[in-house]
Amino acid sequence: MRRLQTFPLGSDIHILDAGCGTGRVTADLLGAYPRSAVTGVDASENMLAEARAGLAPFQSRVTLRQQDLLNLTEEHEYDVIFSTAVFHWIKDHDRLFAVLFRALKPGGLLLAQCGGGDNLLRLRTRAMTQTRLPQFAKHFENWERYWEFANAEVTAGRLERAGFIGIQTSLEEAPTVLDGPEAFQQFITHVNLQPFLKRLPEDLQDAFVGPLVEQAGKDSPPFTLDYWRLNLQGKRPLKISS
Repeated sequence: MRRLQTFPLGSDIHILDAGCGTGRVTADLLGAYPRSAVTGVDASENMLAEARAGLAPFQSRVTLRQQDLLNLTEEHEYDVIFSTAVFHWIKDHDRLFAVLFRALKPGGLLLAQCGGGDNLLRLRTRAMTQTRLPQFAKHFENWERYWEFANAEVTAGRLERAGFIGIQTSLEEAPTVLDGPEAFQQFITHVNLQPFLKRLPEDLQDAFVGPLVEQAGKDSPPFTLDYWRLNLQGKRPLKISS
């Protein structure tokens, strides 16, 4: 939100919250721009149900819709597209940025943050090692990565190919230390490792997670998630050059 407020935007803008989840950031956007309209899009109907309940006081200023971001059909609709912690779940960033470019009005702004670079490299490496152990290997046949943690340079090139100008991209380290083994296990089980655990029967899940918690306890500092954030922004030109 602080980064959005640094731009001289009008008060009556239309904002797309791309991957709105439970609506927490959507509410911040509506509060920061009291004459704005916000459309929130998310692939999860469960998330949207929570968002609808929390955003009910904003009434007609907010529209919520279940949809994959790659399937957006709007053209020249939004003054701002804002997104946090979503783009890394979408592997085809070239297509994503082309879709978002089309959805922006001329002069519109894309502003987002997601995982990038070596995000969670330590945990991902350890989890992938687990998938090759005999008791787990058959459940990970034909495994494909579920993330796209791009670096700043690659992302800048993708934004440029989509047509954006005024491009800025950067990576920042954002390590998060959790309070002990129980908190670490609960967090990685419900957040970071879900794509892995969905492939395992329930009676094998604790055996998969346990060694990861034990290894994290030996890190310095212990129980640290090695997050890296990719910041990106770009503008759609007022006129498209021929």
